[in-house]
Amino acid sequence: MAQLEATTPPQNLDAEESVLGAMMVSEAAITPVILDVRLHDDDFYREPHRIIFRAAKKLYEDGEPVDALTVSEYLAQHGELAEAGGKEAVSHLASTVPAAGNAAHYGRIVKQNSLLRRLLQASHRTQKSVYEREGEPSELLERAQSDLFRIATQDLAKDFTKLGDVLSVEVHRLEELASGKREMTGTRSGFTDLDQKLGGFQPGNMVVVAARPSVGKSALVCNIAENVALKDGRPVAFFSLEMSETELAHRFIASRARIPGDRLRKGSVNKRDWPRVLKALNELDSLPLWLDDSSDLSMLELRAKCRRLATKEGQLGLVIVDYMQLMRPEDPRIGRVEQVGQISRGLKILAKELDTPVIGLSQLSRASEQRPDKRPILSDLRESGNIEQDADVVIFIYRDALYNDEADPAETELIIAKHRNGPTGKTPLVFLGQYPKFGNAPRPQDAVYERTGDGPPLVDLADEA
Repeated sequence: MAQLEATTPPQNLDAEESVLGAMMVSEAAITPVILDVRLHDDDFYREPHRIIFRAAKKLYEDGEPVDALTVSEYLAQHGELAEAGGKEAVSHLASTVPAAGNAAHYGRIVKQNSLLRRLLQASHRTQKSVYEREGEPSELLERAQSDLFRIATQDLAKDFTKLGDVLSVEVHRLEELASGKREMTGTRSGFTDLDQKLGGFQPGNMVVVAARPSVGKSALVCNIAENVALKDGRPVAFFSLEMSETELAHRFIASRARIPGDRLRKGSVNKRDWPRVLKALNELDSLPLWLDDSSDLSMLELRAKCRRLATKEGQLGLVIVDYMQLMRPEDPRIGRVEQVGQISRGLKILAKELDTPVIGLSQLSRASEQRPDKRPILSDLRESGNIEQDADVVIFIYRDALYNDEADPAETELIIAKHRNGPTGKTPLVFLGQYPKFGNAPRPQDAVYERTGDGPPLVDLADEA
């Protein structure tokens, strides 16, 4: 380890000098270096080069000329000229640049060496933490993966943002929404009324979907996952701690083909249904939908898997965890409420880190069944506390037919009990338990139709694309 530390870190001083010289010779060279290459002062190996780069960038941002004279004057006014090497050093950079038009190429060389140094530093930190046994192996592994993920996405990481810059972006987005060029600010669920209330699932948000057993939690998020992957073409990470990959596959096929799920499980699909099954298989085969049925999954493992998938596939459209209470706690010695609180907080941190909506399914306590009105409320969240606090959106699924024999078994309510940035309320859905599948409830102006043998009428999401 001592030998590694004694080795000169990766760097290219000629490239550093050339990119700085180009910036002082040609103002046209500055824009691609800053905006395209995303070069920062800490990408330079030598401290004098960092100081000169900061000065040139500041002059450029202020709309001032950038050349050897103005950079030297700026450094002198700020007491940094001597530290940068003096006027002679600054003038030397401007007079020896090979070709100012190649500034972006020089910048990329500097950037690549900076990346190698960051990787080297991360490996040293990992070695140190292992040699000194600074934690459990799983914790050290997660820390190392987090380091690498941060390096890979460093240029995308956010710092303080001026309010005016945020408003400028938002005005443009609102104009697109108003003009019809853009439909949603977030990831669409595929359920019209829900999307209108939420504006889609927003990046960085943690969404909790909760219900009593056998109401349709898994079916709902399966439908949402299918919609995001099929209609928007965005990658979805689906963690199922309750059902196997085979069971999930059957659900997706049955939902897409509109074939009762028990027929698939029993292998009793008739000839008339096979074309629909094959069509569903072809549609589902190419979807960017990734399944993980690990039954003993910790938050560290989940975050590591999501990071790897995001690195491989790009920005994720959605992460789904079915369901939160089945995840393995990091510390089994603490109380159950605190364990679930750590899991809830971990999902919220993951959503912010990946800038992706994360849906966590949750159980409900029996409290709702003791009330005359069986509709769930926030206090019914099982081992709640932190779940309610961390969630940006809480959605309950309620089907009156489970408590009232005279109610329509297809009628379903999605109850938005919490919405940090918008309205709460109810949205109607239709539930087809034989698939199982949810659909938009028909509106008075919609043409209601029914395929023979397919159950109650609904507006098929496949036909609304």
